Amino acid sequence: MGASDDRDNPRRGRAVARRLDRRALIAAAPLALAACGTTREGLAVPAAATARAEASIPGVRFLPDRDPEPFERLGATAMERERAWLSSQGHRGPLPPAQILAVSGGGGDGAFGAGLLAGWTRAGDRPSFKMVTGVSTGALIAPFAFLGPDHDATLHVAYTRTTDADIFKKRHFTAAIWGDALTDTTPMAGLIAQYVTPDLLRAIAGEYAKGRLLMVGTTNLDAREAVYWDMGRIATQGDETALKLFRQITLASAAIPGAFPPVMIDVTVDGQRYQEMHVDGGATRQVFMYPQRLHLNEALAAEARARERRVYIIMNARLDPDWASVDRRTLSIAGRAVASMIQTQGIGDLMRMYITSRRDGIDYNLAYIPSRFTAERHGEFDPAYMKALFELGQTMAATGYPWDKVPPGYGPNASVP
Repeated sequence: MGASDDRDNPRRGRAVARRLDRRALIAAAPLALAACGTTREGLAVPAAATARAEASIPGVRFLPDRDPEPFERLGATAMERERAWLSSQGHRGPLPPAQILAVSGGGGDGAFGAGLLAGWTRAGDRPSFKMVTGVSTGALIAPFAFLGPDHDATLHVAYTRTTDADIFKKRHFTAAIWGDALTDTTPMAGLIAQYVTPDLLRAIAGEYAKGRLLMVGTTNLDAREAVYWDMGRIATQGDETALKLFRQITLASAAIPGAFPPVMIDVTVDGQRYQEMHVDGGATRQVFMYPQRLHLNEALAAEARARERRVYIIMNARLDPDWASVDRRTLSIAGRAVASMIQTQGIGDLMRMYITSRRDGIDYNLAYIPSRFTAERHGEFDPAYMKALFELGQTMAATGYPWDKVPPGYGPNASVP
């Protein structure tokens, strides 16, 4: 079934329109907040000092749109740990292939990625990833994808049984004017605390010691800038400070601006304390690998350049045009426009990653929700919808997922996804 089927399905069209109304409120809320303002607990970092800010654990916060040198150092130290680990295991000879997994945002559509990983395990050829990155719902999936197949059951529960009530509580409509969001995400914070435990951090730290990397993306709303966080380094510290920061970053990465409250992260500059306002990483990147400013083959030694490298990208979204009858109302129009911009940004991110992969000799592989999936959805986190999507991803991967080798629409003979 294609997207055009919606024209002949009034019931689904009305459901889509209702979802657009909700997204429209999300789009309109920042406008109201910009006009009225909210109270902060701490000062924002001055613009000139943004790059020097440090979180409660130093050296874990990276700015991909600035100097690539910190990422070169990050990669170099990870490779030193990897070599030491391989040597301790008796490995000799060239470095093994390096696999990268990048998981996008998508809210409840993260069920697709969770299912795909479970099906990949069943297929028997799921690799151990050298690096895993995540944004928004991808940030929730990433730690468990990083730790491997033993955690598939956790993802299955999280993405087939979660409801809207497990994620947020609606606030009074006046919150759009006087508050910082339309909802209260205390339930999601509790859910994250349930999953992000000291045991989870210890497991991640163990893999970090082997030279593997786990990165999560947020958006620094004050600086309007992407931030990548080294979650493995945070996990290695392993104390209450690390647990708090790990949970904060995970919550911030999924904090849809206007819908969910931003997360205030304490930082210091030259001994002075400040707060950064962090929101959904999807506000700057829907999915990411490493900064395109980092020319990998120039930064790596000859031995590392020679290793086989692949990137697997899971887009928790449909990439085809998604038809819906839009009400002729300001909020509905605004919501539809924002949804279109998000989809277009995601395709742009895929194109950027493709160009970077081609330049650096990385094999490119892309998965996304096929256009034939048209299940009706009731709420952002609808268990019935998510279960169907999880099963679709699982079935497709278990039988050998048909990874796309180029982004959607790339090349003269490209077809619509």
